[in-house]
Amino acid sequence: MVLGRWLLVTAASAGSGLLLLSSLGWALAHPGGGADGAVVRLGWCLIPVLVTVQLAVAVGRAQPAGWPRTGLSAVGLGRTGVVMLAAACAAVTCTLGSAVALAVFLQLRGDVVGVPWNGVGPGLLAAGRPLPPAGAITLLALVPVAAAAATAFRLREERPPAHDAPGTLPWGVSLVAVGLAAELTAPSGHEVPLPSGLGSISPAALAAWAVTAIGMVLAGPGIVHLCGRLTASFRPGAVRLLAGRALQYEARRIGYPLGLLCATASAALAAWDGAHALGPVSSFAAALIAVCVLATSALALTETRNARTAPRAALHAVAASPAVLRGAVAVRAGVLFAVLVPVTVLVAALSTYP
Repeated sequence: MVLGRWLLVTAASAGSGLLLLSSLGWALAHPGGGADGAVVRLGWCLIPVLVTVQLAVAVGRAQPAGWPRTGLSAVGLGRTGVVMLAAACAAVTCTLGSAVALAVFLQLRGDVVGVPWNGVGPGLLAAGRPLPPAGAITLLALVPVAAAAATAFRLREERPPAHDAPGTLPWGVSLVAVGLAAELTAPSGHEVPLPSGLGSISPAALAAWAVTAIGMVLAGPGIVHLCGRLTASFRPGAVRLLAGRALQYEARRIGYPLGLLCATASAALAAWDGAHALGPVSSFAAALIAVCVLATSALALTETRNARTAPRAALHAVAASPAVLRGAVAVRAGVLFAVLVPVTVLVAALSTYP
């Protein structure tokens, strides 16, 4: 399972590297197209890069839990050494993905076999034009460096999980409200084109969407905790009490990934237009974002499940029925689905007004 996680990070890093190299290839193939088009294409690559780094951080966070701390301490690796080792693992894994991306890109350009691939089109491969080594290396180094730095920062700043009510809900709701209000009142100006001919959006509205997405991520733990409180209120039975207490206990651990999942889903719903089909590059980027976000959420849920070993053992010790445990899991999933899906759809609907 651990190897599979790192292979997934490698694949995500390779996908992000291919997108970055495709923007470089477009700039080489359109030297007279101006810097704006190349900058816009490179800017849209930022979203896949961010979710790839987030996935690498999630995997890097889960890895030290399986390391033998006594053995690492015996060779002189304390907390700082463990942090640096996890960051190095993230960097090496993402570097391998970047190397795969470079090999695939060179193969598509025809630099290896001499025949370029025409499936995507010459506008993204710049076949026949020399690839600048400095530019390619700089773009490919972006994901490994960012993943190593983010993993080290996350592990260095990590504290024991708190199980009190998360205090980020007011901040998250405020940011969502401010972002939606800014989207609705964003002035029209220099429009930024959306991928695959989906139209254009003003920079102010784009910045407001980023604020809304950050607000949804911050509000995630508070929403999960509130769901737990409501589930365990009003004379609960055993199933509702177990489900509500579990949601409150796990709010911080699963709230942020679920908030990121909701923000991604709301952006996809707001940007989707049935009249326009996504191009191959945009479809690849959308699939990469979806896989990274879903994998990050799955890692958080798996970590939560592993952390419930002691409570499950205690419930088995008092002869709790397996049906009670399955019912609590179903209630938790149902409550979260019933609350988060309408919130996601509402934010997406309000985001489409501009």
